[in-house]
This record gives sequence, C-alpha cells and structure tokens, in this order.
Amino acid sequence: MTTLRELHERPPLVLPNAWDAGSARAIEAAGAQAIATTSAGVSWAAGVEDAGGLSRPAAMAALRAIVAAVTVPVTADIESGYGDVEATVAEVLEMGAVGINLEDSSEGTLIDPAVHAGRIAAARAVAVAAGIDLVINARTDTYLYGDRTGTIQRAEVYAEAGADVLFVPGVVDASTIRELVAGSPLPVNIMAGPGAPTVAELAALGVTRISVGPAITTAAYDLATAAARELLTTGTYEILAKT
Repeated sequence: MTTLRELHERPPLVLPNAWDAGSARAIEAAGAQAIATTSAGVSWAAGVEDAGGLSRPAAMAALRAIVAAVTVPVTADIESGYGDVEATVAEVLEMGAVGINLEDSSEGTLIDPAVHAGRIAAARAVAVAAGIDLVINARTDTYLYGDRTGTIQRAEVYAEAGADVLFVPGVVDASTIRELVAGSPLPVNIMAGPGAPTVAELAALGVTRISVGPAITTAAYDLATAAARELLTTGTYEILAKT
C-alpha cells in the first residue's frame, strides 16, 4: 500500500474528511487514496460541539472505528492534542493512523508558536520512538483568529520542530494561496469547499494537500434535516428522490 508520505510526494493529495466508520467506508469506496478525519464532524456525530466538546476517550474511540473500517492510510484530526499530546499521539499510532492534524489555537485564541512547536516536537518524538513515519500536518489558525502576517513565521518555527505540512484553514483566494505556497518552508494544505478554487486550480497554485474539513459532514446533516422536515410536514419524499 502506498504510504501517506508517498502520497504527499505526488501532489495534489485530495483528502475527503470522514466523521465515522460509515462515512470513511463511503469515502474509500469513492476512490480516495487516503482519508482525513474532521474533529468537527466527529464531535457532531457524538452530539457535542466542536473545539472542546469531545472528550479524549470519545475522540479516540471514534478514530479507532474509522481506522479499523478502511484499508487506506488515515490521518487523524486531534485538535490541539486533547490535553496530552504525547499520550494522544501514542494511541493514534497504536490504532494504525499514520498522520495527525495538530492546531495552534485553543478556544478561539492563537497560542504562542513556541508552545505549539513544543507539541509538534513531542509528537515527532513519540513517532520516532515507535518507529512510525508519522506525517504531521501543522494547522495554523492565523487566518481564523489572529495576525495573518505571522503565518510564514509560524510555519518556519513549526518546520524546525518537525512538522511536514502547513495547514492554513480560512484561505480560499488564489493570490493569498500563491503567496503562502511561495513563502512557506513546508508544503501547503488548503481547506477547500464552495467558493474555493477547484482541485485542478489549487494544484496549479502549488498546493500539495487539499481537504474539505467538515463540509461533507455538514452537507450530510443538512440533507438529513431537510428530508426529515419534508417527511414530517408535507409527508412527501422529493428530497430523497434527488439523492
């Protein structure tokens, strides 16, 4: 099987995001070469809010089910490490995932880049000790919560700490993406979706990795809500007929 790192060396790597075992299987059946999880989707599937609502045991149980359900490489969104980066990464590796997203914000606030670099280094040390080639996707939320001008500086610090990819959610315009790709010491991951450039356009801009975050999860739940509402009001099934 092609490794997750090898897939990054043949860009663009397109990663539909799964939120449970069933969605992971559906994404694999659609032809995905690897699967990323979405912490937002995993949280919503558990009936809790994203960004802190999911406990570490619940998150690990959901990730374990996803990894067990598919044969392709899985990269796990572990938010900011669920309070214990080393223990979380060790468990992620034990269950068979070979990549992580690790974000540099907490409760809507950016953390000091040196602190996040320490977490990246800790994650790398756990992987080295386990003899596993872990792909670390360092997420920076500068375009969501903070000073956008600090993005490249953070990328440099994270690269030095052992990150493999820079993930910058909240960016969809081509000129900014081009600047990030040119300035980043790491390959760039963009979170795409409606309004963003196409996969082909992102590849032409030099983007290495493309994911969609919770967009597929949102679409699935929107369909469920709309179909249930139609059934309970008009008693018809037109929405389901369109799927």
